[in-house]
Amino acid sequence: MNRRSFMKWLSRLALTGLATVTYGFIIEPGLRLRTTTYALTPPRWTPGLKLRIVVLADPHLTVPYMTVGRWERIIAAANAIKPDLHLLLGDYFATHRYQLARVPIDDCSKAVTALQASLGTYAVCGNHDWWMDRNAQKLKKGPTAVQVSLEKFGIPVLENKAVRLENGGMPFWLTGTASIVAIYKGRGLFEGRDDLPGTLAQVTDDAPIIHIAHEPDLFVDMPERVSLTVSGHTHGGQVRLFGYSPVVPSSYGNRFAYGHVVEEGRHLIVSGGLGCSTLPVRFGSPPEIVVLELG
Repeated sequence: MNRRSFMKWLSRLALTGLATVTYGFIIEPGLRLRTTTYALTPPRWTPGLKLRIVVLADPHLTVPYMTVGRWERIIAAANAIKPDLHLLLGDYFATHRYQLARVPIDDCSKAVTALQASLGTYAVCGNHDWWMDRNAQKLKKGPTAVQVSLEKFGIPVLENKAVRLENGGMPFWLTGTASIVAIYKGRGLFEGRDDLPGTLAQVTDDAPIIHIAHEPDLFVDMPERVSLTVSGHTHGGQVRLFGYSPVVPSSYGNRFAYGHVVEEGRHLIVSGGLGCSTLPVRFGSPPEIVVLELG
C-alpha cells in the first residue's frame, strides 16, 4: 500500500467512525422511534378477552436527548395506536452526567395526562426514580417524588398494588410492584421495595393477571398464576448487535435483555425503552413503543 492509498483508507476509516458515532449518539437515541408489536394469548387467559395495550418504558427525560417536546410527540404516537390501556414502566428521568438541563418532574407528569385509552393509564416507578429522590433514600421508603407527581396529575401508580379492570364485561387484574433495587446501601449494593406476594394477595378471583415490574429480574419469582409480566429497565442493553447486548443491567445478562421470553410456561415481555441511561448512546436498539395485542 502506497502513501496515497493509505491516506484514502485512513480517511474512509475516520468517516466511518464519525458516521457511527453520529448515529449512535444523535440519530438513533434522539431521532428514531419504532413500534414493536407482540400478539399472543397468554396462559390462563379468559377466552374472548381482547386487549390492546401500549407500553412506554424508560423515557429518561433530559435536555437535549429526551426533551418534553419529544416526550409529547411519543405520547401522541402512542395515542394514535388507540389502545385500551396505557402502561408506564418507570425511569422517567435521566440521572447521568451528560445533560444540559434537567426536566421538572411535573412537566413529565403533565404531559402524561394527554394519554388516552378507554381503561386509562397506569404506572410504576423505576430504580432511577428512587435514586434521584434523596428523601426516599434517606427514609428508605416511598412514595417517591415521581409517584407523588404522577398521582397529583391523576395517574395511578401501582407500587405494590393491584387493580381489577374490565374490557367488554370481561375482568382482568393489573398488578405492579416497586423497584427491586430502590435503595442504595453502599458498595454497589441495593435493597428492593417490591412486595410481590403482598401485591398478588390483593387479587380476589380467578381473572387473568398482567403484572408490571420495572426490572425484568423479578420474573424469576413470578408464579404461574400471572398470565403475563411486562418490564423495561434494560433498554435492550442500549447497544445490541445480532441479537446480543454486551452490557445489560440485569443479574441474568442477555436472558432478560429484550423481547418475548417464555420460561416454563410463563411469559415475559421486555421493552427496549425510549431513553438512555449511563451514556446517551443507542446502537441497534432504537427507542420503541411496545404494543401488546392480547387474546
